[in-house]
Amino acid sequence: MSDNAASAPLQLRPAVTYLFYAIATFFTVYLINYYVSGEGGPTVLVVILLPVTVALFVLDELRNGEFYPSLGWQANHAIGALYIVLAAVSGFYVWWEFVDIRTVRAGFWNTSDLVMGSVMVLLVMEYTRKRHFALFVLNVVLILYAVYGWIVPGMFNHPGLTWERIASAMSVETTTGVYSRLPQLALTLIGSFLLVLAVLRAFGAVDSILLTAKRVAAKSSHALPQSAVFGSMAVGTVSGSGAANAATIGSVTIPAMIGAGMPRASAAAIETASSLGGQLMPPVMGISAFLMADFLGRSYFDVVARGYVPAIIYYACVSLSVYLLAVRYQVGGKGALKLESFNATHAVNMLAFAAVVGGLMVLMGAMNLAAMIAALYIFVAVGSFLFLFFIVQLVRAGEFSLKALVPPIGRLIDNFTSMTVDLTLLLATLSIMTGALVITGVPTKIGALLIEAAGVNLAAMVIVAFVFGALLGTGLPPAPTYILTALVIAPPMIKVGVDPWAVHFFAFFLAVWGELTPPTSVVAAVTAKIADASFMGTLWRALQLCVCLFTLMAGVFVRPELVVQPGVEQFLAAGLILSASIGFIFAMQADFSDNRNADLALRIGLAAVSAVVLFHPSEAVAAMLSVPVLAMAGYWLMRRKRIAETRALEAAS
Repeated sequence: MSDNAASAPLQLRPAVTYLFYAIATFFTVYLINYYVSGEGGPTVLVVILLPVTVALFVLDELRNGEFYPSLGWQANHAIGALYIVLAAVSGFYVWWEFVDIRTVRAGFWNTSDLVMGSVMVLLVMEYTRKRHFALFVLNVVLILYAVYGWIVPGMFNHPGLTWERIASAMSVETTTGVYSRLPQLALTLIGSFLLVLAVLRAFGAVDSILLTAKRVAAKSSHALPQSAVFGSMAVGTVSGSGAANAATIGSVTIPAMIGAGMPRASAAAIETASSLGGQLMPPVMGISAFLMADFLGRSYFDVVARGYVPAIIYYACVSLSVYLLAVRYQVGGKGALKLESFNATHAVNMLAFAAVVGGLMVLMGAMNLAAMIAALYIFVAVGSFLFLFFIVQLVRAGEFSLKALVPPIGRLIDNFTSMTVDLTLLLATLSIMTGALVITGVPTKIGALLIEAAGVNLAAMVIVAFVFGALLGTGLPPAPTYILTALVIAPPMIKVGVDPWAVHFFAFFLAVWGELTPPTSVVAAVTAKIADASFMGTLWRALQLCVCLFTLMAGVFVRPELVVQPGVEQFLAAGLILSASIGFIFAMQADFSDNRNADLALRIGLAAVSAVVLFHPSEAVAAMLSVPVLAMAGYWLMRRKRIAETRALEAAS
């Protein structure tokens, strides 16, 4: 690129940035007003704001110089302006003609309807090509299959649909495609929770969580690796993003673990496994949890109430695995981290974080408020508290001015807009995918194959479903993996008597596990880069640390009480699954004897007994066999204590 081409964006960037913040402010205020009033309903909301998200995406790319890096600045800004105009024209047309499109011309849309709707679909597809190329390819393949299905042999053959039918299904029908329930969900329910996360980020609460984790890490010899686990768990309660956790917590804990003696790939794997739990940890779980509530037609709190116990099992198992690794590599924590002082700002931020977690649970659980309203109340209360404290700090420092109030508000708007825009366009992309699947009948056909291949044997159905979901996970992020898996496996499994909660939590766990499968593990890619470690080495070690995801996937079928209904039975099922998970972890990572053959025999025996605890249908038998499993874990702890005492005596002498 020429010097002129390189310098020209710097001249335009302030204007692009101001325009971005102006539109982002409108976007944020409009959504907050919607959360208060519900004016127009979710379909009208997405019709109005989807073009705005396209404009914000384009402006964000332009201000960061990431739109079309291979083109000159003139082409970038010309194309960006064209996209924004097209989005505005398409959005205005659909909004202006909305009533007629939904009523008078429903099923008989005219050429203008289809052209204007298709413009928005193409803009969303271009976003997908830039951000999620695997999804872009999948959508193109599905659309071509919908049109040229007559070429495909066998049971997947169909006469083919017209391009007009494809255009209407992807746009103006609004029950499928870019204006359907998934982008509506992004702007409404999920958006309200992102608003809470944005205010915590704007005032530095996530940094305070990280500092707290660092201070814990300096307390004992094995606390440093655990800081990655519990730091990620804390951030995960309000983020629901594995990659965000990895980038936030891992940037500090991974270098510290490496400096304390942990191998690079193991340090990256610890943060990968810990960050992955961000999608499991309530009250703000991953996108798939919100989608699950929508699929089941239940409140988001119903998912949260069932999701806490599996999340606790997951983190307990990861913590144990990390402890065993720390023992193996003799990792020390003292002096490994440089600590800054824990001042009043950090204390207030931690109080705000606790208020968010506790407040959401009280409002959604005890007071039965709708999740979106609960999130709005928490945003107003916590945001006001943090903003007032920020003003007090400025006054005390003698730095108060109106200009000084701008940065946190700007960070709030920027964080909220960036997260919500990206999520809305992603879910619009997934709506194109699901629309193409539904109108061609693919889920029904694959479901029939699933039943035919597995018969009525549940174990065989689960294995086939696992293989199907695992294959999807190799190329797709968790949200589309969950959607496709749920669309395909839920109907046949529910038909043979499996509880819907068990089926959907299985699909949820499978989608999370898919984040560990190459080549699309964003979390592992982030942690491996921070650690300067092998991507595949990081993945392999992370899979070993995440063994409890497999026990959770099996557990929801053998012990469906884990997710069917919160209560005493849920904790009994959780105890058995946790016992089996502990057995598998010790069998994989612990040394029970100095004699190699004896150690191998003990490990195999422990794994076999743990498998019986996990899969035996009788709770009494499983509970009885969990005793020797836990006894073996206790034996290892005593053996390790004796070894440590012996080494201490040898060092003293």
